[in-house]
Amino acid sequence: MAAQLSPQQLAEKHRPTLDRALETIGSRGYWSPHPEHPKAYGESAPADGLAAFQSLRGTRFELDQPGTDGWTGGEVSPYGPALEIEYPHADPDVLLPALRAGMGAWRDAGPETRALVCLEILARISARTHEFAHAVMHTSGQAFTMAFQAGGPHAQDRGLEAVAYAYQEQTRTPASAGWSKPQGKRDPLELRKSFTAVPRGVALLIGCNTFPTWNGYPGLFASLATGNPVLVKPHPRAVLPLALTVRVAREVLAEAGFDPNLVALAVERPGEGIAKALAVRPEVRIIDYTGSTAFGDWLETHARQAQVYTEKAGVNTVVVDSTDDYKGMLSNLAFSLSLYSGQMCTTPQNLLIPRDGITTDAGEKSYDEVVADVAASVAGLLGDDTRANALLGALVNPGVKARLEAADGLGDVALASREIAHPDFPDAVVRTPAIVKADGARKVWERAWEGGEEVPYLTECFGPVSFAVAVDSTEDALELLRRTVRHQGAMTVGAYTTSPETERAVEEVCLEESAQLSLNLTGGVYVNQTAAFSDFHGSGGNPAANAALCDAAFVANRFRTVEVRRPS
Repeated sequence: MAAQLSPQQLAEKHRPTLDRALETIGSRGYWSPHPEHPKAYGESAPADGLAAFQSLRGTRFELDQPGTDGWTGGEVSPYGPALEIEYPHADPDVLLPALRAGMGAWRDAGPETRALVCLEILARISARTHEFAHAVMHTSGQAFTMAFQAGGPHAQDRGLEAVAYAYQEQTRTPASAGWSKPQGKRDPLELRKSFTAVPRGVALLIGCNTFPTWNGYPGLFASLATGNPVLVKPHPRAVLPLALTVRVAREVLAEAGFDPNLVALAVERPGEGIAKALAVRPEVRIIDYTGSTAFGDWLETHARQAQVYTEKAGVNTVVVDSTDDYKGMLSNLAFSLSLYSGQMCTTPQNLLIPRDGITTDAGEKSYDEVVADVAASVAGLLGDDTRANALLGALVNPGVKARLEAADGLGDVALASREIAHPDFPDAVVRTPAIVKADGARKVWERAWEGGEEVPYLTECFGPVSFAVAVDSTEDALELLRRTVRHQGAMTVGAYTTSPETERAVEEVCLEESAQLSLNLTGGVYVNQTAAFSDFHGSGGNPAANAALCDAAFVANRFRTVEVRRPS
C-alpha cells in the first residue's frame, strides 16, 4: 500500500501538538488546539458545513469495507426530519477477520507513528466541525451551539487527550535495553532486551445516542493509538457522526500506508441488537460503552474475554448548605439543570436542602423559599423562547418525554414543564425542566435501601426532571449523599457552603466514595461541564462508571508489553 503521508510529514505537522498535549496532561492547565467559535473555521465554513450535511441526506453512505451484505438506516432527527441515510450492514464473520489483518503492520509502526496518524484523523475531523455539528444536532437533539462545541472541539480534545495518555504509557518502558549482571571473576551475563507494546485485539466501541462523538472518541482513539483495530457500533438513532468519523479514519489510514480496515463500522438493522452478539465474539478484546446500567452490567458480566470500560447511570447530587452568593448560586443551578434538557450524564438530579433553611448573603432562606427561587431562576432563564431553544435542544427520544410527563405523579411539583415551539423545526419536542419536591427524611431513604418502598429520587430519572429534597440537616444530607454514591453512583457532586467544616466533610465523602466534586460554583463554570486535559470525567470508583476519561488506567490495559531477550 503506497503511503501518501510519510512519517516525516506527520511528525512535522503533528509532533508539536502531541508534545503540548503531553505537557498539559501533566500540568492540568487549560489548553485546546480546537477552536470553540464557529467563525474560527473560515467565512464559508458555516454554509459549507450545512451543505455537506444536507448532501448526505437521502443517500447511501459508502465505506468500501469488506463483509457488506446489505444496507440499513432509519435515523430521524429529534427536530423532526428523517435523514434517510442508508449505511452498509456488515457480516461480522467477514468484517472481523478483515479488522485483524492489518494489526501486525500497525503494531510494528510503533507508538509515535500511531499517535501522529490519530492526530491527522482528528485534524481532518476538526476541519469539518461545522458538518459534524449538524450531524450531532440531528441525531442527539442538542441545540446547534452545543452540538458544535461538545460534538466538535470538546470531543476532539477528549480524543487527543486519550492519544496523549496512550503514547505516554506505551513509551514509559524503553524500546530496548542492555542488561549486564556481574559474575565476580567470570565474565558478566549480558543480554539485549527489546520491549514492544502489543495490542490486545479488536476493540468494540458501542456508541451512545446523546453524545456520540464526545463519549465515543476517548475509547476509539485510546484503542487505535495502542495498536488495536476498532469496530464502531453506533447507537441506531445516532449513526451519522460516528460513520463520518470512520470514513475519515479509513481515508487517513490508507494515505499513511496502513490497512483502512483497522477502523470499520457496524450498523444494525431495526431491532437486530447486534451489540450483544459482537460483545462476546472471541476476536473482541476491548469494549467501550456508554449507556444504561442494565446493559453496562450485562457487558461486565458476560463479555469475559474483553477488557470492558463502561460509563453507566448515576444519581448526581448537589448539597445546599449555605452560600455567600445566593444570586450566583441560583443562576448557576438554573443553567446546570436546563442545559440540553438535563440529558447529560453529569446533570444534577437531587438538590439536598435542609428543611430548616439555609444561610445566605441575602438573609436566611427557608426550604420553600430556596426551592421557589431555584424554580423562578430556571423559569427566568428559559422565559424567552429563543434563548430556551438555544439552551434546551430537543428531547432525544420518547423515553425522556415519558419520564418528564410522569413527573406530576412523583410529588409536589415546584416547577412544571412547559412546551416550547421551535421556529425552524415545528416537529421538535422541546420542553423546559420540571422540579419536584421530595421528602428526604432519613427514615424514608433508609427504609427504601433496606428493601422497602421505592423512592423516585433514589434512582436515575434521566432527562429534565430534578428533585428538591428536604433533608433534616446538613449532616443527613451528607449521609444521603454518601449512600447515593455508594449504591447508585454519581458522575458529579456539587456543594454550596460557607462552612470550612462542612466543606471538608463533603470532600471527605467524595474522596471515600470516589466522586468528582465541584464546590461553590457561581460563575461561568458548571457542575455538568468538564474540560479535557484538566478535568476527569467520572472516577471509575463508583457504580456510575468503571473508568475515568481520561487517565492512565483508561489506556494502559489496552496493550501488553512483550519482551524479547537475546545474548549480547
